[in-house]
Amino acid sequence: MIDPCSLEPKPLLSLDEALARIKDAILPVTDSEKVDLKSALGRVLADDVVAPINIPFDRNSAMDGYALLSKDIDTIQPFTLVLAGTSWAGKPYAGKVEAGQCVRIFTGAVVPDGADSVVIQEQASAEGYAITFPPNVNGCRNIREAGEDVKQGGLLCASQRKLTPADIGLLAAAGIMAVRVKRKLNIAFFSTGDELISLGKPPESGKIYDSNRYMLAGLLSDPCYHAVDMGSLPDDRLLLEETLKRAAESNDAIITTGGASVGDADYISDILASCGEVTFWKIAIKPGKPLAFGKIGTCYFFGLPGNPMSAIVTYQQMVAPALNLFSGALQSKPLRLLATCTTGLKKALGRQEFQRGILSQDADGNLFVATSGHQGSHILSSMSQANCYIILPMEQKALACGEQVLVEPFSTFL
Repeated sequence: MIDPCSLEPKPLLSLDEALARIKDAILPVTDSEKVDLKSALGRVLADDVVAPINIPFDRNSAMDGYALLSKDIDTIQPFTLVLAGTSWAGKPYAGKVEAGQCVRIFTGAVVPDGADSVVIQEQASAEGYAITFPPNVNGCRNIREAGEDVKQGGLLCASQRKLTPADIGLLAAAGIMAVRVKRKLNIAFFSTGDELISLGKPPESGKIYDSNRYMLAGLLSDPCYHAVDMGSLPDDRLLLEETLKRAAESNDAIITTGGASVGDADYISDILASCGEVTFWKIAIKPGKPLAFGKIGTCYFFGLPGNPMSAIVTYQQMVAPALNLFSGALQSKPLRLLATCTTGLKKALGRQEFQRGILSQDADGNLFVATSGHQGSHILSSMSQANCYIILPMEQKALACGEQVLVEPFSTFL
């Protein structure tokens, strides 16, 4: 489908086509390193990790109460047992529960041999060593079996998993002190443009502050990446080419913003063609059409547009999945949901659009979305206020209030 607002002689690559080309081009890293568990959060596992022990290690109590052997007791009637001792968390009762006995037990404490039930303390009454229980006590309750969570030899976490806080807790519960993870990606990034000035300098007519580098630094703050900010460069072809070649020698990937369009001073795609290879340039999305992807030697290159919204959309929709694949992590698709649009939306045929929206949920769980403001590719305020993208397909025209749309939440929490 041709974008009526574009002068391109043939249809641009769709987002899915561009992602498929990236997937074909990128080879995941194979090198790995061993890290302490405290340093493993967010890293990609290089190997499967199996449990060296049962989790839990012992049978233990799920409640505070009394451990007893219920099979020899008529629990339909009230009954009284002799208190034989106490099993504390961290200090088990050393003996065995015999018929007619019970053991005081606390949550997490080892269930003594012979016991098959823990009756909660609220159901019992004590007079010295005599513990009386009411009728209709349910037997075989409130005991966590050894290996109930994960059995010894069972899989804790599979390779290619990006470790979450829950994963770290699970590994720690198994006594795992260190894990082998894929090495970090070395990523260089910089901005281009004569119009850019650094923070701290007074504003000037014709100049803008370099917001893209700060935005990229935030996007690249991932434990799997070692990102180096190379600053901002003027529109100088020779300097840009020398910088790209030098960065390619010591990095796995380079990300630039600006210079990827069709202006007289937009050199990125030409430089990439002369000193490397161009896999594609320009894709059918809005904002973010002028995205360049290729390689300089063995270094992957992503040339993002200069407008801040174009840069962030192309990063999130294209670069983030590519880096995730490169880092060796399992691939996953973003969560997308249907919601009722409560505002009309402008849209032309030809490109898939990622409009900024505010997603909400009513008391009945119904999802609604509204535009978060102006959608220009230079407008960051509406992105700051948004919590989702409203995704409009290439063939979509303007959308009326009340229609269903596909949304991609920035987070699963609304």
